[in-house]
This record gives sequence, C-alpha cells and structure tokens, in this order.
Amino acid sequence: MASPGFVKRTNGRLGVTEPISLGGPTEFDVIKTQELEKYLADAGLYESQEEAVSREEVLGRLDQIVKNWVKNISRQKGFNEQFVQEANAKIFTFGSYRLGVHGPGADIDTLCVGPRHATREDDFFVELQNMLAEMPEVSELHPVPDAHVPVMKFKFSGVSIDLLYAKLALWVIPEDLDISQDSILQNADEQTVRSLNGCRVTDQILRLVPNIQTFRTTLRCMRLWAKKRGVYSNVLGFLGGINWALLVARICQLYPNALPSTLVSRFFRVYTQWRWPNPVMLCDIEEGSLGLPVWDPRRNFRDRTHLMPIITPAYPSMNSSYNVSASTLRIMTDEFQRGNDICKLMETNKADWNTLFEPYPFFEAYKNYLEIDIAAEDEDDFRNWKGWVESRLRFLTLNIERQTFGKLQCHPHPRDFSEKSKPLHCCYFMGLQRKQGVPSKEGEQFDIRATVEDFKSNVGSYILWKPGMEIHVSHIKQRNVPLFVFPGGMRPSRPPRVSKPKASSLTHSPSHMETFSENGDKSVDMADVSSIRNQFDSVVSVDVEEESKKRKHVEDAASRSLADVKRPAFAKSPETMNTIVHGTNAEESAVVLCAKEAEALDIKNLNGSSSPTVVALPEELDELGDCGIQGKPEEVGVAANGCSADKSDAKDVIMQTGSFGSSNPRNGGIEELEPLELSAPVYSGLPAPTSNAPKKPLIRLRLTSIAAKGTGGSS
Repeated sequence: MASPGFVKRTNGRLGVTEPISLGGPTEFDVIKTQELEKYLADAGLYESQEEAVSREEVLGRLDQIVKNWVKNISRQKGFNEQFVQEANAKIFTFGSYRLGVHGPGADIDTLCVGPRHATREDDFFVELQNMLAEMPEVSELHPVPDAHVPVMKFKFSGVSIDLLYAKLALWVIPEDLDISQDSILQNADEQTVRSLNGCRVTDQILRLVPNIQTFRTTLRCMRLWAKKRGVYSNVLGFLGGINWALLVARICQLYPNALPSTLVSRFFRVYTQWRWPNPVMLCDIEEGSLGLPVWDPRRNFRDRTHLMPIITPAYPSMNSSYNVSASTLRIMTDEFQRGNDICKLMETNKADWNTLFEPYPFFEAYKNYLEIDIAAEDEDDFRNWKGWVESRLRFLTLNIERQTFGKLQCHPHPRDFSEKSKPLHCCYFMGLQRKQGVPSKEGEQFDIRATVEDFKSNVGSYILWKPGMEIHVSHIKQRNVPLFVFPGGMRPSRPPRVSKPKASSLTHSPSHMETFSENGDKSVDMADVSSIRNQFDSVVSVDVEEESKKRKHVEDAASRSLADVKRPAFAKSPETMNTIVHGTNAEESAVVLCAKEAEALDIKNLNGSSSPTVVALPEELDELGDCGIQGKPEEVGVAANGCSADKSDAKDVIMQTGSFGSSNPRNGGIEELEPLELSAPVYSGLPAPTSNAPKKPLIRLRLTSIAAKGTGGSS
C-alpha cells in the first residue's frame, strides 16, 4: 500500500473526492466475482508459471546486459578503472507487466536508466543496439530513435521487449534508485521525461488504489471487454492500456471496499453519466518545482481541445488520451451505455458475462467501409511502413470529420488484417455512416477524395520511404468485405443484428417504489433506452443548491428504513437474489431507491468537484497540425466537399483511390462506385473550397497513381 511520503491522503481517503460508497460485498457480489474470475481464466488471460519464470529470467539477463554496456562505454570514454567498476545502469518495468495484468505472450515495457555520460543517440541506439544484434537470443531488433518516445523493440529468448532509455543527471546510478521522486527529473531532456513517465505513472497508480488485487482483476476484465468491443487502441483514437488503468483506478477509489464484479458494474454506471470533457483524475495536479508543463486547460489552449481527458497522476501530469476524436468518443460512450444496460440485467440474472463480452460485429455494423491496404518488399521495411501508416490513420478520421463538418462519422477498426497468401501485406478498415438525425437532400453526396489524397500525400512524406512501400485506399460495400477478415474465412450467412440488450423499464408506484419489467427480448428499442435515460435524469437533475439538502434527506431516510426493516436471509437461488436486490416490500424498496438516488447524486457531483472547467473546441483540433501536407496534392477533378446531384434517391460517398509506388492499381484502373445509403448535408452558409468539380454526376472514376513519396503525377 502507499506510504505517506508518496501519496497525499485527505481524511484517510484516496482520490480527489470522497468515495461514493464504503459498502462491503454481499454474497451475491462474491458469487458474481467468482464467475468473473473463472471467465477470465477460461479466456486464457493468465500466463503459466513456466512463462512467468521465463520472463523473470529475461529481465534479469537484460539488466546484466545494460550494466555491462555502461561499463564498456565508460571505459571507451577514457574514465579510470575505479569509475568504470562503479558505473551502473538499471532496468525498470512499467505498463501491463508492472501492473500485473499482462497475459500470455504479451510484451514487456522496460526502461533503461543510465548515467549522464551515456547518450541516447550514440551509446544507446548504436553501442547497445550493436551488442543486442550480436546476441543469438535476440531477434526482430527494431530501433525507433525518432519516435515521440524513442524505443528499441526486439525479442529476447522469444519474449517481446520494448526498451526505452532515460539519461539522468547523475554520474553513477545507484542500485536502489527511486524514480518516483520528482528530483529525478532535474535537468532531464524531454525524451527522458517522457520515458520516465511510464514507470512513474504505473507506480503511482498502484499507490493510489485501495486494493491492488481487486484493481488488477477489474482491469483485466475491462481490458478484455475493450478488446472484444473494439475500443482498445490509443494510436487509432480509442483508449490504450494506461488509459483503461486510470479509469479503473478511479472507480476503485470511489468504491474502495467493492469486489471486481461490482466495480465493473460501477465502471459503466459512472462513465455512462460522465460529462466529458471533465477530466478523470486520481489525485490533484501538482505544479511541481521544476517548471515542467502540466495539463491545464485554463492556461494551455491545446489542452482545451481534448475531448476525453484522462490525467496521469505523476508529475508532470499529462492527458493520456489526447488522441480521442469526436467519432471515437461517441463510439466509446455508446459502448459504456451498452455495458451499463447489460450490468443492470446481470443484477437480476437476466444476462451473464458472456453477454457483456460478446464481440462487436464490426463488419456487419456498417454498409460502407474504407479499406486501407499497405505492402512492402521486405520484413524490416514492412514493419517500419506499417507502424508509420498506423500512426497516421487517426488523422484520416479527424480530417474526414472536419471536412464534412462532423456529418460523416468514421469508426476505425483497432486492428489490422492480413491474408495468408499475401505476405508483407495488411489491411485496415473504417466503418462509415452519416450522422444520425441529420436531414439530407436527394442526390447529396460525401466527396472525400481530396481528403484521402491529402492523407496519402502525408503518408508518402515518410522520411524512410523506400520503393515497394505501397498504400491503396478504396471504398467497399459491406458485401464486398474480403473473406479473410472473418473467423475461419467464412462470411456469416445471416449477419447478426447490431443491438443492445433491452434495459428494464423503470416505473414508480406507491406500493412498490421500484419495479422492473422485461419481455425477454435482448434487442433494444431506442425509445425504451431514451425513456430510461429520461427517467433517470429526472432523478439526478436537481439544482446545485438543493443537492446537499436532498443528499442529507436521502441518507436520513435510508438510515431510518435500515433500522426498521430486517433483511431476509440471503439464499443462492436466482429468485432470492432478485428479491434481495430489489427489495421485498415498500420499505426495503425505498431503501434501495434512496441508495441509488444518493449514488446518482454523488456521480453527478464527480463531474464538477475539484476539476478545472474545460471548454472543448472540437472544430479546432490542434492535433491536425501534425498532419501537414508537404507539397500540393494532385488535382483529382472534384471538389473536396463538393456534391453532385442525381435524380435518383441514391446518396453517394465519392472517393478517389490510388497507391504509392504502383502504376497498376489492383482494380485495373477503373472503380465503379455503387449508390450508397449515405447522405451528405450541404452547409449552404459555408464557403466551399476552390476546385474544378464537374457539374454532372460522377459514377466511374479514373484512378491515380502517385509516385514515390507522394509527389508524382496521375495516370
């Protein structure tokens, strides 16, 4: 647990607010948690003892290697033998491995901390890299010195390693070095601060949660859920491992005595109601004494543009989720609502863990997709090219959103797909749909060809580009999605309906304060969901001035009812569990309702307590500045946002396709675009970009071929 020197406690609590509930687990919670742990074990989330021992051996071996490395470079730089013998470097771990939630085959995030005379450019990425390259245990060595956080990737005895480097302002690195102290950042360069941040944040999370084991089980659950539902990917605008860890840790602070099954339910309950962009924080943001910039939307304009701030707890505090876009935030909030609906059903044994973890049917959810194909000629080039393209994909999403004024929504799939018959080739996919509730006119279209061309030009500006590195972007209909993306290579004969489980209808009556009705159908009617939300909002939507009085009244009522009502003995049957959860009579039901009202008020208050006011400016996403285009893209003969009218009811997404480094696109040079069930509203009051758009409808489009690095002409 945390020591007083590291974590500030207020009135004995962890976090920036008081807990919502200090209640302990019921027998129902114990049973549900046992079911959850069994589900996670059956899903293969825990590594074997043999693999755990192997990882420890690899880390010990790696620590010895960096110690030898720093002695070698100290000798090469002319230091005396006594100094050489005292020279030291040390390996730290962070991420999922340090948190204790890694699974079989997962990589280990590691940090090498070295002295001031061991440089990153010449010593780490040259001398140490050469040492590793000569070792037979090391394979797939891939240095990335120009990354935002420079890293060296490789496999050591089959274990994947991501190795970062931090150069401290110390001549000798002590073996008992404590990197949690802020003084460790003194005179450190930006790359070192960012590299140290992973370890410092991970350790601080473990200090700020009330029960580490409960936190780990809950986090394993949420990581699995996020991967199943397709919202686990920081690089594509969703949330990565550290983001999910911070969200789960905050729930643990709010319910410090709850078991994992309850924490999962409360995770969805809290974040369904969270009013983004209010930030999620585990502790107060410290200004620090070193003058390093911290997340502060009151001072920093860029911080105001963040849509889903999740703030790291270690100095300097940063927003770990700046990649989130309007589309990915919408997708995640929809998934939180689905999870909340299912957890409500699980409380009455009308759903189970299988329902919660049901994979998202991405390729049945949309009628239109963008397919981004990439290829290279050798493994090293492909690895570099793939990493670069993947890092640019979120800018394609952001630009489509911006240039269609948010009316065309993109859903990027968080992983790539590859066909076994095509080595050194993979595909990414994005689902496309018109924003719901937007009126459209006959014949209106989304023309995203210029946006795609800008994206390809930006990708083609890769400084390590080589002949053979290709990218091809095309629009495909749902029925044309390639078979290799489906399990077993077989397209589902009857695509499942994308739906949410129907939530219980909430009604109130004098004789029974809370009753639930369920028709057994797991598909959801959006009108029912809207009704539920409206009823819930009527409970929590109270004036700020009245909240404290109502909170006290609720607590007093609950206390009186608890004193007067004797709860029946708990039985393990589903019927009894249902009775216990929802009460046996009006008095006990009143207790349940009072507790829920109190919890709802507390959750509402979370969004305003000790958090700076944030103003989101999604139309001015500053991250787009990183996506500048070098050179003028080729003219494609159509306006970036122009619309071509057709007399039919069809609505088209018009898109130009092409590839880098190839003069023979796979579709033979001509692509026929079928009418799409997408409509594009035209903002009549907004100036249209300058273009040479033809006035007649475009059905067949001539493909273009862009020469190496995106600067060539069209064919």
